[in-house]
Amino acid sequence: MAAPLTPKQGGPSSAVWGRAEQQDFRSRVRGTLIGAALGDALGAPLAELSLEEVRAAHGPQGLTDLAPAYGRRGAVTAATQQALFTVDGLIRAQVRRDTGAWHPPTDVHRAYLRWAATQRDWGPDERRKEDGWLAREEWLYSRRGPSRDCLLGLGNDVMGTLDKPKNVAAAGSAAAARSAPFGLLVGWEPQLVFQLAAECAVQTHGAPAAYLCAGAYAVVVHGLARGESLDGAVQRVLVLLAARPGHQPVTDALKHALGAVRQGMPSAARVDELVGDGLAEGVLAVAVYCALVGEDIRHGLCLAVNHGGPSEATGALCGGLLGALHGETALPPGWVTELEGRPTVLELADDFAMEMTQGPALHSPAASSPGWLARYPRA
Repeated sequence: MAAPLTPKQGGPSSAVWGRAEQQDFRSRVRGTLIGAALGDALGAPLAELSLEEVRAAHGPQGLTDLAPAYGRRGAVTAATQQALFTVDGLIRAQVRRDTGAWHPPTDVHRAYLRWAATQRDWGPDERRKEDGWLAREEWLYSRRGPSRDCLLGLGNDVMGTLDKPKNVAAAGSAAAARSAPFGLLVGWEPQLVFQLAAECAVQTHGAPAAYLCAGAYAVVVHGLARGESLDGAVQRVLVLLAARPGHQPVTDALKHALGAVRQGMPSAARVDELVGDGLAEGVLAVAVYCALVGEDIRHGLCLAVNHGGPSEATGALCGGLLGALHGETALPPGWVTELEGRPTVLELADDFAMEMTQGPALHSPAASSPGWLARYPRA
């Protein structure tokens, strides 16, 4: 496996990528986004069920295969919807950089507002060319259990910041569940990835543990996308967390997850204990633990969703980690074929990989591809 490039802060598009590096990066981008969506879809039928209810519905082993949710197998939730708009916002930030404007949190916030429109509109407005292609995907115009914090935080155009976060008491995992794409900015330094993910998390989740979990998760994905081990990526996160006010719940949860690995065979009871009250730090702990102890991707994802907490979130986070670690081809093919919106996810993943590796060939201050700007308008 080729070692991914690690260009300077300006981003991967400023580097020369070899063919092998491009292929490896594309596989990890696809793996991350599809893996997160698969985990989300696997956990969706178990949302709001206790462990006892999960076993009563699916047997003593719990859920071991995709099951119907929202009227079909492989249906995704708001976690995947928002992750896709995160990618859209990051691409748009790169495109808008040609104009001299460079503030990715603003572009991601605008993307989240486009997602919020899908939750209240009947369908896409073809007249709004500035929305780009993703906002015209009709299948996204469906409410799939969005958290109240996300709907409230994006209920107006005001953008939350670290100084003035939205929903200061919001401590859930929805912000972390959409944050894997930040980790795919492999040309950025880890502390900048952390900062960006946290700045975008506070647009809906203002509790320190919630936005620090988003930053921590993004940095773990970042390490995996750059070819690091999962344990090494977590150790890096613990160092970065130590300098952040309010980090202790997140630090303790990650250390708890690492300690649990050494406590014998994995079990649903141990996962249920790690998830605790289902807040962001518990969800992150479960994702890391299951990615570490899973015998393979399928086993890791099943372990991640069979508990009494927010199964779609733990599945999404664990799937993003496993996809970034192993790449697209390691994902269970039978599940991938049933995944709702798979063509959209793959198209967006390939656009992101293209932008990050070949951006200057697609657009510049002097000349740009009209087709690319139609997909990702600068407006």
